[in-house]
Amino acid sequence: MQATVSHVSQSPAHTFSKPNADCIRLLAGLGVEGDAHMGVTVKHRSRVAADPTQPNLRQVHLIQGELHDELASAGFTLQPGEMGENITTRGIDLLSLPRGAQLQIGAGVVVEITGLRNPCGQLDHHRKGLTAAVLSRDAEGNLVRKAGVMAIVLAGGEVRPGDSISVCLPPLPHHKLERV
Repeated sequence: MQATVSHVSQSPAHTFSKPNADCIRLLAGLGVEGDAHMGVTVKHRSRVAADPTQPNLRQVHLIQGELHDELASAGFTLQPGEMGENITTRGIDLLSLPRGAQLQIGAGVVVEITGLRNPCGQLDHHRKGLTAAVLSRDAEGNLVRKAGVMAIVLAGGEVRPGDSISVCLPPLPHHKLERV
């Protein structure tokens, strides 16, 4: 199965969920045009409170649509964009990518994966038990965060459902994703 964009979403307000759109425009070094999290410096409220001068490593939030399938089997029916993601994908294991992996989306958009989204209590405010549903443990007992990955925009342009996604891995050694 080829990796593709299934949905795109954005919101100008700091809302938990983001409505789906026909198209979003990514701006190099900034993020999703018109989205509350767009900017050179961090826009997430908790990070702004800690240090508003931090670079924004969370310009674009991506979730693999397969997570929605997994959550549905656990009794959580969620729509793309409902957990705040800007881009919902199909056919790519985003969580297995190393830090610095670049995704080319469509004709020329390029985003670079910076790390994992850290599931927060807002998930439980949205649906009771959702935080626990997006966390698990691997065979060694390490915490696995499944709520998507964060990225910065290297090359901007329009992203639409149906756009293909290709991966360019960074040079070795690869570094596993950590929360950002």
